[in-house]
Amino acid sequence: MLRARDRCCVGFWLGLGPDIRVTDGKVLKAKTPKVVSRVAAALRLAAQSLSNREHQLGEDGRRMKARLGKAKGLTATAYQLARILYAVITRRVAYNEAEAFKQTPTTPARRISNLQKQAAKFGLQLLPAS
Repeated sequence: MLRARDRCCVGFWLGLGPDIRVTDGKVLKAKTPKVVSRVAAALRLAAQSLSNREHQLGEDGRRMKARLGKAKGLTATAYQLARILYAVITRRVAYNEAEAFKQTPTTPARRISNLQKQAAKFGLQLLPAS
């Protein structure tokens, strides 16, 4: 697993990242490459089991599956797991989910703003809980 240059290349090396072929600014192909890898298969299984869990990674996996479809969502979650695993191995630090998914101070305000825009689109108004 350590043959990859950096954490973004490890997913492609395992066959989990996109193989985007571009010529003259036109995308010719943008699919995951056909790679036989037992690590990639194990990461896909881990991504599938994560989608049933109440973790932040499970929430991200469910969001990806809803947005991209089941197969592509699982591959995207496995790609995220590969990058996390590569970082844990190369930096030799324990994985901390709270640190990896910590919110910035602007995140709650941005979410409230987006919800208010969506409600306004439907002619509704959000009120604070009492």
